[in-house]
Amino acid sequence: MAESKSVITLLTDFGTEDYFVGAMKGVILSRSPDSVLIDLTHSIPPHDIRAAAFTLSAAYSWFPAGSIHLAVVDPGVGSERRPVLLEAGTHLFVGPDNGIFTLILDRWPAARMRHLANSAYFLQNPSSTFHGRDVFAPVAAALAEGVSPAEFGPAIEDPVRLELMRIEWTSDGSLSGRIIHVDHFGNCVTNLPADLLPFSTADRDFVLQVNELRIRTLARSYSERMDEPSSPFLIRGSAGLLEISLPSSSAARALKINIDDPVRLTR
Repeated sequence: MAESKSVITLLTDFGTEDYFVGAMKGVILSRSPDSVLIDLTHSIPPHDIRAAAFTLSAAYSWFPAGSIHLAVVDPGVGSERRPVLLEAGTHLFVGPDNGIFTLILDRWPAARMRHLANSAYFLQNPSSTFHGRDVFAPVAAALAEGVSPAEFGPAIEDPVRLELMRIEWTSDGSLSGRIIHVDHFGNCVTNLPADLLPFSTADRDFVLQVNELRIRTLARSYSERMDEPSSPFLIRGSAGLLEISLPSSSAARALKINIDDPVRLTR
């Protein structure tokens, strides 16, 4: 049987108009020609670390064990921020230590992060503005070729984290959270776990408040609400979180909901 090929995913805010993504792929394939390269997305809004953290967390687990995930949304490139390698479950992650791996760390408390300190695996004379090509891509290629994570540098115990998933019970028994993502369709993703409203109890009274809006309906599918196109509803999103939606239109635009807006769920 043929040996399985290494899968390397790429997530960036580089877009596709410039040479950046192509250059990274060229470096990887020069050093690991049999790797399978998969674009998660290169359309993360520029410098939006939180959007990158959410997107990476929502996508990585659907890839085979042993996959390597190269995530580069790096407004601090060239500064003192650390380049890192994260070992979490059966997956490896490469990128900057700027909070982009927050949700992976939350999911895997025993994950190990390493500082990429062994420059022998970098390109020579790395640019101060393009670590995606000169540092992270060659490290991903080396991992794909079987280099042990321990070869790249020491473990670190103080990774940078974002406060993305913090939810709190309030004194009146409700649960407060926030909007953490707006997807391409305008669905507003909260940080509230979807299983807070199982369908077996969905007929009980509940209300989710965002700004001045109160939502009292949980739908099983988008089509279920097509007969009420102006009425927002909650849906259990594919990332395992409650989302605010409108039938066939952008809830974010129509309801003027933005990332970081607070939400409160009362049952």
